[in-house]
Amino acid sequence: MTALEPMSRKQARRKRRAPRITVVGVLGEVFITAGVLVLAFLGWQVWLNDIIVGAQQQEAAEELAQEWEVPPPTAEADDDETDEPAAPVEPVGTDTPTVLPAPANNTKFANLIVPRLGADYRRPITEGVGYNVLNDSKAGIGHYPATQMPGDYGNFAIAAHRTTYGRSFHNVNEFVVGDSIYVESELGWYRYIYRNTEYVRPTGVGVLNPVPQTSGIDANERFITLTSCNPYFSSAERIISYGVFDTFFPREGGVPLEIADLVNGTGA
Repeated sequence: MTALEPMSRKQARRKRRAPRITVVGVLGEVFITAGVLVLAFLGWQVWLNDIIVGAQQQEAAEELAQEWEVPPPTAEADDDETDEPAAPVEPVGTDTPTVLPAPANNTKFANLIVPRLGADYRRPITEGVGYNVLNDSKAGIGHYPATQMPGDYGNFAIAAHRTTYGRSFHNVNEFVVGDSIYVESELGWYRYIYRNTEYVRPTGVGVLNPVPQTSGIDANERFITLTSCNPYFSSAERIISYGVFDTFFPREGGVPLEIADLVNGTGA
């Protein structure tokens, strides 16, 4: 058996030397911890919280739609009937819509359904555009009270966040000309067709005029205007999406085929 070699003086000094705690080291640990907490909060606020709030807004829209449901007519028995279901047919619409009455402030009165934003996209529209509406986990989208209502000549203008609070307008930059934008109400479905997008400064309130960006002219068309902040995580400017009215589908006539799976709850 070989004897252990005696410890050198240099090794002994290293062994006795205690780790040095410095102010820089402590501050570094604090900053790292703070950074981790900030990243965790941002992940919650920007991602997970948006998913939760978006689901709550979706649920609020579905509850609102359930209040408007019209019971289907009862079919009379017919000996000659077959079990084969009838092919779905687009309900008859009209280009002379019924004007939706103006609601009280902070009242949910309609839903927005946009196939381009998702097969299950359905968000409530609430009267008002204050923080009490836009930052409400169940309010979703706000209507500018000074603008017109669906069905009326002029501009039905609405606003929502692109990030945080459910980010109802997150992907409005992906609209394609010809996309359908539906406003669902107790009266039926107002279909608008997306026309174009522009970017303006936060002071660019001309987008809310009865004829957007035009003053002193009486509207002879029915517009929808979606407003939100741009770019993501900034309020430096506004992204504005315009649509023009196309067809009104009265509720008693049935659901437009394009959104029937969503409205009837038969989607994937």
